[in-house]
Amino acid sequence: MSVRELVVLGTASQVPTRHRNHNGYLLRWDGEGILFDPGEGTQRQMLRAGVAAHDLNRICVTHFHGDHSLGLAGVIQRINLDRVPHEVTAHYPKSGQRFFDRLRYATAYRETVRLTEAPVAEDGTIARTGGYTLQARKLSHPVESYGYLLAEAEGRRMLPERLAAHGIKGPDVGRIQREGSLNGVSLDDVSEVRLGQRFAFVMDTRLCDGVHALADGCDLLVIESTFLDEDEQLAVEHGHLTAGQAASVARDAGVRHLVLTHFSQRYSEPEEFERQARAAGYEGELTVAHDLLRVPVPKRR
Repeated sequence: MSVRELVVLGTASQVPTRHRNHNGYLLRWDGEGILFDPGEGTQRQMLRAGVAAHDLNRICVTHFHGDHSLGLAGVIQRINLDRVPHEVTAHYPKSGQRFFDRLRYATAYRETVRLTEAPVAEDGTIARTGGYTLQARKLSHPVESYGYLLAEAEGRRMLPERLAAHGIKGPDVGRIQREGSLNGVSLDDVSEVRLGQRFAFVMDTRLCDGVHALADGCDLLVIESTFLDEDEQLAVEHGHLTAGQAASVARDAGVRHLVLTHFSQRYSEPEEFERQARAAGYEGELTVAHDLLRVPVPKRR
């Protein structure tokens, strides 16, 4: 059975708290695992969440601030210690290659796994698999930062009542799917478009074109909301979003499920993030993330 869910490993911003670890997010997508922004302590959070090194196929780093990347050293060494049997691919801003190199080789260890480096230098598609495409879009932060979008291709949903009306059954159903028509009946006559699912991961950034492009039409959007709305000027100065800004993006983009995360240590009441997000007019499903939370990707439309 395929599983599509987000496992939240950490939700703090620059400073962790007693209740919030530094960043870390695992997306389970069918048989693959994509780890986003492994901050300090990610390896321990993986243990607490029941995530193994063998679950990882990709690592995506948005930028090289410590709360988003200091856990790389431990995660990479754990992948090698556990002798993960498959290739693991790492995506990160190319401008931060020196930081990636330092983290990858921070201490001595034995390399046993093929870790492929796939740095990101511009907007566009960075990976294609049989189940999805992975895209990157540049964000607006004091250091170069990219957000990521995982998009499933459109499919077709067969409509039993239309198939029956045209007398198509058994092996002929597969035939019309493969060939596009059968005895004068087209595939469009007996099916409809099934939208592919979309997941976006947007971390440290001001409002910019990249944020809106990543969020557009998402089923599940994970987005930073470091500040509350009354601290918007701080957000702008430091390259971050407020709860209201993040929710406005989701509202305008038609996001189905919004996950707010990356909270400043100055706030102790998570309910206020939800209140401000709703005040911004977002009416979809809303989650204010906490460590070790699991969020399923919404079912197909």
